[in-house]
Amino acid sequence: MSDNYRSREERRRAMNDNKPEGKSQGKPKKKKKGGLFRKIVAAVLLIGIIGLIAGVGTFFAMISDAPKVDDSVLKNSFSSKVYANDGKTVVKEIGAQKRTYVQYDEIPQVVKNAFIATEDVRFYKHHGVDFYRIGGALMANFKNGFGAEGGSTITQQVVKNSFLSPKKTVKRKVQEMWLAYQLERKYSKQQILEMYLNKIYFASGEVYGIERAAEKFYGVKSVKDLTLDEAAMLAGLPKAPTTYNPVTNPENATKRRNTVLNLMAKNGFITQAEADKAKQVDVQAHLAKQTESTSKYDVFIDQVIEEVKKKTDADPFSAGLEIYTTLDTNAQDYVDDVMNNKVVNFPNDKFQAGLVVVDNETGGIQAIGGGRNRVSGGLNFATNMRRQPGSTIKPILDYGPAIENLKWSTGQPIKDEEYHYSNGTPIRNFGRNYKGWVSAREALGRSLNIPALKAFQATGADKAKEFATGLGLKLDEEDGEAYSESYSIGGFRTGVTPLQMAGAYSAFANEGMYNAPHTVTKVKFPDGTEIDLTPKSKRAMQDYTAFMMTDMMKSVVNESYGTARAVRTPGLEIAGKTGTSNFSADEKKRYNIPDAGEKDVWFNGFTPNYTISVWTGYETAKDGYILSANETGMAKNIFKHVITHISEGKPKGSFKQPDSVVERSVEKPTGKDLKRPSGSTPSSLITKEYFVRGTAPTKVSQTFVKKEKEKEEKKEDKKEDKKDNNKDNKDVKPKITASYSGGAISVNWSASNAASDTTFTVTMSSPNGSEQLASGAGAGGKTISNPAPGATYSFTVTTNTGESASSSVKVPDSSDQATEDDSTKPEDDGTTDDNQNEDNSNTDQNNGSDQGDDSSTQPDDNQNSNNGSNNGGNNNGGNNSGNTDNNNNDSGNANDGNSGNNNNNGGTTTPPADNGGSDSGSQTPQTPATPSTPSTPATPQQEPTTEN
Repeated sequence: MSDNYRSREERRRAMNDNKPEGKSQGKPKKKKKGGLFRKIVAAVLLIGIIGLIAGVGTFFAMISDAPKVDDSVLKNSFSSKVYANDGKTVVKEIGAQKRTYVQYDEIPQVVKNAFIATEDVRFYKHHGVDFYRIGGALMANFKNGFGAEGGSTITQQVVKNSFLSPKKTVKRKVQEMWLAYQLERKYSKQQILEMYLNKIYFASGEVYGIERAAEKFYGVKSVKDLTLDEAAMLAGLPKAPTTYNPVTNPENATKRRNTVLNLMAKNGFITQAEADKAKQVDVQAHLAKQTESTSKYDVFIDQVIEEVKKKTDADPFSAGLEIYTTLDTNAQDYVDDVMNNKVVNFPNDKFQAGLVVVDNETGGIQAIGGGRNRVSGGLNFATNMRRQPGSTIKPILDYGPAIENLKWSTGQPIKDEEYHYSNGTPIRNFGRNYKGWVSAREALGRSLNIPALKAFQATGADKAKEFATGLGLKLDEEDGEAYSESYSIGGFRTGVTPLQMAGAYSAFANEGMYNAPHTVTKVKFPDGTEIDLTPKSKRAMQDYTAFMMTDMMKSVVNESYGTARAVRTPGLEIAGKTGTSNFSADEKKRYNIPDAGEKDVWFNGFTPNYTISVWTGYETAKDGYILSANETGMAKNIFKHVITHISEGKPKGSFKQPDSVVERSVEKPTGKDLKRPSGSTPSSLITKEYFVRGTAPTKVSQTFVKKEKEKEEKKEDKKEDKKDNNKDNKDVKPKITASYSGGAISVNWSASNAASDTTFTVTMSSPNGSEQLASGAGAGGKTISNPAPGATYSFTVTTNTGESASSSVKVPDSSDQATEDDSTKPEDDGTTDDNQNEDNSNTDQNNGSDQGDDSSTQPDDNQNSNNGSNNGGNNNGGNNSGNTDNNNNDSGNANDGNSGNNNNNGGTTTPPADNGGSDSGSQTPQTPATPSTPSTPATPQQEPTTEN
């Protein structure tokens, strides 16, 4: 029975197992709805609770060490100490001495409305923190970039300036919001606004508080006397006190004031008609005359205050800071003496100057010359005044970018010729003349405009902009216009400051590394917090660009054609660039300014240690113009005095050539390609230039040698290149022997370990002078016929590896030998005749080229190049024609582009032969028995012409 049961149970289970899925016996169980959703909600709530607990815990942890709201701190201020660059000397203690406290009821409603509309339009609606405004600021920053709009309320600004350090951290922001809430609980809105208007910073010269600002800018006895346009102007100042100062920057100030008026109208504080009426008032119409004179170091400290506020948001006049600066008191004292007429003699009281001294390695500003006869808060001609830089911009926008991007050499040929901008407008040099083919070095040294424009065009505006931006010059952003070709010679609207130019030029001296010029290195807060404010160095250009541009600017100072010869200082290696700008036609007509009158004169120069940018001129066109020699030379005069003083007792240093640069001898340019000189190239036409390694020319000039010699010259060139690239050379040991026999000297040379590309240069020294006997590969020999009796002949062989050997022989002194020599003429060999014919033809060709180039390839130091032929052994005879450039341009008071009176004698002239000149071609040894008599110089065919 039990077996039966078990089998029936088994059969039943088997039947149940074979039933389709989804079907069940009996009623199906009902599933509980929403089980998964409840689990998700529970998880979110749990996470939220945990996050809330963590957030609250973090919040209280952050505010646990927040300072307490202290009444004395809110209403009182703590002075800050400013230290010199030694970190010990306190040069000034700045505080709240020039603050006048005014009660809330004494402040007119128009002033309150102007500040609320500008700084915190929901001031009366929030409780210290405006979350609505924070959301709007986040959206604005997301759309326009970080910093586009701030979310701090007036209450938060009071807290920040009174209790907290300016470190931009989450903790500080949380503490700021917490303290703002606490401040709103303790004080009324009226009391908070009163604190704000009495603590806010308005201008340099320690101008704090609305009452003091009203007196400073508008000369009113009370803030109650301010008009709508004046209140709007003052409300716009705290955002950027220097940028919007109506005294020094009226254009920016007008825009800012009108923005405040628009905000007041938008938020219902005034009508649009009232705003439009106030906009019609000239922003400088009601300004009081600034008469308060500056005290010692005020010009420098004004810059310090601006940097601290910009970089930290701290208030130097009330935060009790210790501010460490780059101020060199010795340099600043001397610059102050210069500005006070104790070092140089300024032409008159209205003549102005601005200068900045920068340490090249760090970018630290050593001294600032803000101007002459300055008043507190007045225009700073070194840091705030913007003027066209003239030709001082050429290293930055023209030649620097060309070397950086195109790897131009310092000898890059550029044709100075009649030219025009791409739009067809003519461009001219200052002297209204053209030099033909010149090197980039000479073009910069002479300050020629046309080569500068060609360099700008070769690189392109985009690359020029990139190069300038790397040096701290954001010209198009400040001008509101795109780079145009006129930028190449300094023709842009807004201009630059000496501070900017000193920073840019210092990068050339610092091997291409740019350090933004600055006055503050660090700030220490009362709670012990320190902030390092030293800017980070960045590479602005390659080291080869920096070195080659520096060497080109050394030519501006050192070469006879340079426009800054007046700044030469014994013992100092100086490079730099001059620059001038002119008045507009309208200004000349309105103020009766002569054509020669100049608006601005600059000199930016540097040594290995310091860079100084000097601007000189008049504040406005009605004040005067630059014309006299004293005025045109003042910028260079100031530079020379200051650089000499600050360099005394310090290592002078030197500009070091980097491995990326090689120096090569080349022929002065007569066409678009540079070439290596041949052995016959006159020394007066050979110059040394710098090249980026791997770009030096390899072709040898054929102007003075035959075509078939080119192959040998290339071998010599390759050998020299191998040597400069530090490639191994064998230990070549040259040998030379000389002996006398049968009325002739036999010379033979060779070398041990000589390679197939080893070349020899053999020279002979005799009573007739020195000359080259042979040059080429392989050993060889030479016979000197009819040597002078009793004379000693010396011979030297030099290999291209730099090794040399010498030998000499003395010719017997006998009457028989002398008779034989007197009666025997030198035997001509084909080589000598060929060289003489070659000299004649090539000399003619070269003279024609020189004349066509307006003497551009001739020396400027009263040197004559004697490239004539040597016929019959007469070294002074033949047809010696050339150009003589008598350069009397050494005044140092030069206008940009032409220093002094530059007299260039052009045309075709036939000057007397110059025994001291450079003779080209080979010469046959001559019989000394009958000395040659110098021939009479040829009569000039025409008078030299003078080119001013």
